[in-house]
Amino acid sequence: MLTLAIVGRPNVGKSTLFNRLAGKQLAIIDDTPGVTRDWREAEGYLFDRKIRIIDTAGLEEAFDETIEGRMRRQTEYALEKADAVLFLVDGRSGITPLDEHFAGWLRRRQVPVILGVNKCESDNAVQAGLAEAYRLGLGEPLPLSAAHGHGMDDLYHMLKPYFPASDEDENENDERGLYLSDEELDALEGQENFDFTAIVPAGADDDPEKPIKIAIVGRPNVGKSTLLNSLLGEQRVMTGPEAGITRDAIAVDWTHKERKIRLVDTAGMRRKAKITNRLEKMAVEDSIRAIRLAQVVIMVMDAESMLEKQDLQIAEHVIKEGRALILAINKWDLIKNRKETLEEMNYRLETSLAQIRDIPTVTLSALHGKNTEKLMDSVLDIYNVWNRRTPTGPLNRWLAGAESHNPPPLVQGRPNRLKYITQIKSRPPTFALWISRPKDLPASYKRYLMNGIRKDFNLPGIPIRLLVRASKNPYK
Repeated sequence: MLTLAIVGRPNVGKSTLFNRLAGKQLAIIDDTPGVTRDWREAEGYLFDRKIRIIDTAGLEEAFDETIEGRMRRQTEYALEKADAVLFLVDGRSGITPLDEHFAGWLRRRQVPVILGVNKCESDNAVQAGLAEAYRLGLGEPLPLSAAHGHGMDDLYHMLKPYFPASDEDENENDERGLYLSDEELDALEGQENFDFTAIVPAGADDDPEKPIKIAIVGRPNVGKSTLLNSLLGEQRVMTGPEAGITRDAIAVDWTHKERKIRLVDTAGMRRKAKITNRLEKMAVEDSIRAIRLAQVVIMVMDAESMLEKQDLQIAEHVIKEGRALILAINKWDLIKNRKETLEEMNYRLETSLAQIRDIPTVTLSALHGKNTEKLMDSVLDIYNVWNRRTPTGPLNRWLAGAESHNPPPLVQGRPNRLKYITQIKSRPPTFALWISRPKDLPASYKRYLMNGIRKDFNLPGIPIRLLVRASKNPYK
């Protein structure tokens, strides 16, 4: 598969073109220069060819430790992974000294460079933009309009010499489960021999060839990007003391213990009331999308100020989405009274996140790489629990015991009988329960059943779902 890096000075339309080639709104786009700070990659299609596209930060002539200097270094790292480079300039504003400087810089690199003149929506813009672009010495310029999709066929032909002889087409396989109509679902009632694996075979949900999708989330400046770099063993994303450096959700493919992993670093999530900047709002929306697409979520907390209100809100959102959650307490090396700090955290977890017991918690130092191996072991463990399946027979024997021990409240003086239960989906484990009068079953009793399932069928620390349905009336 061809890897194409899109480079250029700020605000020439790199992220717009990246989104078009990826076929999705992945990168944050705004008229403000310098929105993109880290390089990010995605797979997309250019007509019949599958390609990997790299979106980079705007090139600045900065070599120090400022944000601009660190952005430049990130772009240099990205170019090392590229098979070809698309150098983008702005056809409306013309060639600038910065364009000339970086054109010379690219000519000295051992990588094929295609010169793209963006924002060429009209004939006048095309003529003016192309005439100036020839002086950069990068060959024939290619007129493009990333916003309108013009010039994609010419880009295809210019990249054709660099495509590999054969591309393997990998089809994305989303989460699988048992998706039935109401009639098909109700037909399951009473089938003691029904097995979820008969519909979705064991292992179909967990294809080892597909990466485990892990999102790293948390409040600003708690060490999310530092943790990603520590796991990878390289400076893949920008870090620093400034809060809010990460804007886009950056996905990185990685392998841990022969298991494919896709790590996603996200922007810090503050309370909605504190978000006034439009870019920050888009960055937070990107983080929420990353949670929705993840399978396991690592929520990073600052050990000196953990489980604040915003931490709890993020955790509740992860649980509501049905993702497996791990709490990573970063900067643990700065804590002196560690025993007291852990006791306080466990108390707050029990009182504030009572809907899930035994959420995995790992103390670590991302900066020094301490306990990151333990964190990844916890990720693999909770992922396996999240995929777990429970046979129907033992479930119904358990249900009879749970009802005998603590029957549901009477309805108009009559028992509200629990008739049948079975698992209908994994990721997260989802159960269907048939009962005489589902509308009269209190929420507290549902929690009693879910806690019992979690405890007795070894499903600790993950969200589970319970669908309550009306049982068939044999006298109707």
